[in-house]
This record gives sequence, C-alpha cells and structure tokens, in this order.
Amino acid sequence: MDWDKLRVFHAVAEAGSFTRAGEILHLSQSAVSRQVAGLEASLSVVLFHRHSRGLILTEQGETLFSTTRDVYAKVAMTEANLSSGRDHPEGPLTISTTNAFGTIWLTPRLKAFHQAYPGIELKLKTSDDALDLAMREADVAVRMGTPTQPDLIQRHLMTVHSHIYAAPGYLAEHGPIESADDLLEQSIIIYGEGPLSAIASPNWLLNRSGEAEARHRVVLETNNIYCILQAVESGLGISALPDYVARDRPTIRQILPDLQGPSFDAYLVYAEELRHTKRIGVFRDFLLSQVAAWNY
Repeated sequence: MDWDKLRVFHAVAEAGSFTRAGEILHLSQSAVSRQVAGLEASLSVVLFHRHSRGLILTEQGETLFSTTRDVYAKVAMTEANLSSGRDHPEGPLTISTTNAFGTIWLTPRLKAFHQAYPGIELKLKTSDDALDLAMREADVAVRMGTPTQPDLIQRHLMTVHSHIYAAPGYLAEHGPIESADDLLEQSIIIYGEGPLSAIASPNWLLNRSGEAEARHRVVLETNNIYCILQAVESGLGISALPDYVARDRPTIRQILPDLQGPSFDAYLVYAEELRHTKRIGVFRDFLLSQVAAWNY
C-alpha cells in the first residue's frame, strides 16, 4: 500500500469529508478524492460510503482506519521519544569501559549521576576489549589510550599516571620503603600479558628495581588489574598501579611518590550522530566534572 495514499485516507477518515481533509493536508478536494479512489482501486475494496451528508467508513474502511490510527499513534510516540532524547536528559544510555576503570573508578560515581538525572536508564558494560560504537554496541565509551576507531568524537578525560602502592600490613612486616634501593628486597606483583600492555609498560617497577634481580621476587603475575589491587591490599606484595585504581583506596598507600611509571591518556568517545543528544551531553559534562574534582 502506498504510504501517501494511506496518509490521505487517514485524514479523510478522521475529518469525515474530502473537503476538510484537503484543508488539513493543504490539498484540493479533487486531489484528495483521487488519492482515496486510487487506494480503493489498489485494494479492490470500497472504503467509504458516499452520502450527501458526508462520508461513512465501510467495514473494510473501519479495519484499515484502525490500523492507520495505531500506526500514527506509534509514529507520534516515536517522534516524542526522539525529541525528548535531544531536548531532555532521559532514555537509555549504555556505557562501555575497561574492567578496572568501570569497576573501581566509575561505578561508585554513578549514584550521583542517577540522582541528578533519574530519567536516564544506565547500562554499564565493562570489558578490556573495545566495543564497536558504530554498531551501537554502546552509546559512549571511556577508552584507555588514543582511540583508533574512525568517525568518533573524542574528548580527553585525564592523563593516567601510575605509582607504587603497598598495604600498611606489608610495610609493617617488611619494613619501610624509603628509597629505590629498598625495592630490591620486596615481593613484587606484576601485570601479565593483556590489553594494558598495548598502551603502557605496566611492569616498569621491575626496571626500577633491577629486572634481573627482581624476577625471582615476583610472587604473583596476573592480567587483571583488580586482582593486582586485591593482592596488594592483602599484603602479598607491592605493585605499580594506575592512580585511578589505587589512589582512593584506604587500605593501601602510595610509596616513593617521586617514582612514576609511563603515563597515557583516557578519552570519552561517542558516535557523531549522538553529538546533540541530551543524555550524552549531560553524561559527558558529569564525567568531566568528576575528573576535575578527583584531580583537584
């Protein structure tokens, strides 16, 4: 069925006459009549009984009008939803980021975002493999390192630094660590092969403490940053960790603050077509304000 003819039929059914429908559609009475006649011919049914007092829907016309009424209602609702997505911060928002950043840094801050924008339905996907935003696997993503996916808007969030961390219990057992020379006597937890290796050198602590000598003091190797964090908190050993993972943890402390590993940048990215979507904008601004407060 031709959509233009259905649109004219719907207007006629609502108005009850060709003339009034023509006024609504800005068409002549004869043009409206021709469109309805064409629709009737294509369907091989009569849709209206023509009377001097106006038009009355036939049984087949009633059936078709019921369908077009439902279609127009859904179109109107969709239009309203699309407009609200641009004008009001509401609707679904799927966020993608790494396991460590999402679990440790971002999740504790989402309550404040929800309280500010209760109309936004949050979904957080954490994975150390980047989701494809062009395929709408997520709406926005926080990426560690410079994004490589083309045609994405990129907003710099933070420069990620890393330092050495230890638990107070470990320091009480093994003595204070006051210089780089003291690292030669410590149990070390290192990062195994994983995504972080592609953007930074997570095991720079080995180089700082003499890699050849330090290898035999490695007590744990894992490719999961959260596992390293928990191992450090348990007192198993010391490790180099990104500051966004470890700096706010009350159970561990930064040692030798002048020793710092390679840094890298984190970005907020999203598709070009979402540039003016309100829920994307408020999440971007919220994230930037949280980063600014965290960096103080």
